[in-house]
Amino acid sequence: MSGDLRILALETTGTAGSVAALSGKKLLHEAALDPRQRSAQSLAPAIQQLLAEVGWRSADVQLTAVAIGPGSFTGLRVGVMTAKTWAYATGGAVLGVNTLEAIAEQSLTEPGCVTVVFDAQRKQLFSSCYERRPDAILQELSPVTIINVDDWLQLLAPGMRVSGPMLERIGQQLPAHSAPADPRTWHPRASTVGQLAARDWMAGRRDDLWALAPNYYRRSAAEEKADESCGGA
Repeated sequence: MSGDLRILALETTGTAGSVAALSGKKLLHEAALDPRQRSAQSLAPAIQQLLAEVGWRSADVQLTAVAIGPGSFTGLRVGVMTAKTWAYATGGAVLGVNTLEAIAEQSLTEPGCVTVVFDAQRKQLFSSCYERRPDAILQELSPVTIINVDDWLQLLAPGMRVSGPMLERIGQQLPAHSAPADPRTWHPRASTVGQLAARDWMAGRRDDLWALAPNYYRRSAAEEKADESCGGA
């Protein structure tokens, strides 16, 4: 692939999904998915409208970037399957991006650290910590973990910057010494997913079309309940 990479980026991990078209890291257009519809219903029409806005044909897309988790089980499945189908149909490549990394990228505009949280249901959250180094590189300091909300609140260090859509639910419980990021950065955006994919692609990272899958980081509630039932039998 030569010249500026034409990227279609998809973000369907939560309630505020979006699609974006980029030329390399340059954002050309971004559009929010209709929150009144399920992502499965709104995603394909949104992509077609996006391509029309930037004057691309389907075959012009060289790389499809998609947030692969953590996030909503249904949203992740829809986003990843759409990205893989699109890449297969157009002969392009596909690249997955961690949801929490996208939020951290948005939330850290200067050197420092941020802890990103995403709803894991069952009074738990997904959490990961990132650092923006002085050279502007974003580095993961801790892998994604699942932790009880109350435990996480007690572990927050004074002055720790926090971000993520989970703050909409627990923001009032944050200790006074915490430092919430700008609320406009809490939800992952397709444009950020695309920019991170462009960065990773230029660094040589590649994902296999057939092997790419959502990273749920946990089994569904039904699967965990079934295991509990079997264990108690």
